[in-house]
Amino acid sequence: MESKKLIVTASPHITNHTSTRGLMLNVCIALLPALVASTLIFGARALLVTGVTVAACVGFEALYCVVMKKPVPVGDFSAVVTGMILAFNLPATIPLWIAIIGAFVAIVVAKQLFGGLGFNFANPALLGRIVLFIGFAGRMTAYAFPQTDIDALASATPLVAGNSMLLQLLLGAHGGVLGETCAVALILGGIYLIATKTISAAIPLSYIGTVAVLSLVLGQDVVLQLFSGGLLLGAFFMATDYVTSPFTFTGRIVYGVCLGVITCIIRFYGNMAEGVSFALLLMNLLVPYINDLTRQKPLGGAKAK
Repeated sequence: MESKKLIVTASPHITNHTSTRGLMLNVCIALLPALVASTLIFGARALLVTGVTVAACVGFEALYCVVMKKPVPVGDFSAVVTGMILAFNLPATIPLWIAIIGAFVAIVVAKQLFGGLGFNFANPALLGRIVLFIGFAGRMTAYAFPQTDIDALASATPLVAGNSMLLQLLLGAHGGVLGETCAVALILGGIYLIATKTISAAIPLSYIGTVAVLSLVLGQDVVLQLFSGGLLLGAFFMATDYVTSPFTFTGRIVYGVCLGVITCIIRFYGNMAEGVSFALLLMNLLVPYINDLTRQKPLGGAKAK
């Protein structure tokens, strides 16, 4: 009988069966309530935009890996998640060719050119959204109102217009991008991610809590600031990205608080109503430094001089 080989590895020793595919599937499941809500609010066009961005992200990833003679990783569902989150950052009125450009930026430029999953410096969907916002600002802010013709343009989201009706914000009966209108759907998705331990509650709670406290202190409408704009989408689904968020508990708290501060500064004192995307991009760049500063020293280890 052949003896078993003794495999010696360095710590940490992972004993559970968590996989990238399983985590990404959980994120997809958590995004489904928002997808259903956006379809009910904006019609079949929401499904079309989401389907196109997901297909484009998966296609670009497969094509790039084939051309570069690398293993095709589309089976891990990370490209599907990127496509869904990117779609949720787009209005229902977006021309499909612009959505495809966003998918190319997210997958090829932000992800694969830096080495693929685990090596991207920023959330791919976030970078795709920012590039589209800068390059196609008019198209990216051409929102459609619920129960109107899908090509009818809305003048503003509630964050701009100042409408603080709680029920309207919770149910998504207002203009905006696909994934930021229905707060209830986003909260349900966030609870699912936390309950399944797909994400840590530290980042979303510290982020949302900071925005709530600063809004109260600075005399802003707290309900409006929390339930409109992209705060919930960013807090639960973008700020918690494994690659671009801190891995220490202290770092996650610092990260979330800084996100809240920067978001409020942009919203209250900047020239744009929404500051989530640019706050996330800035903090993504600072994550390596946060990890270094909050890394726990080994027991008995000497302090750096």
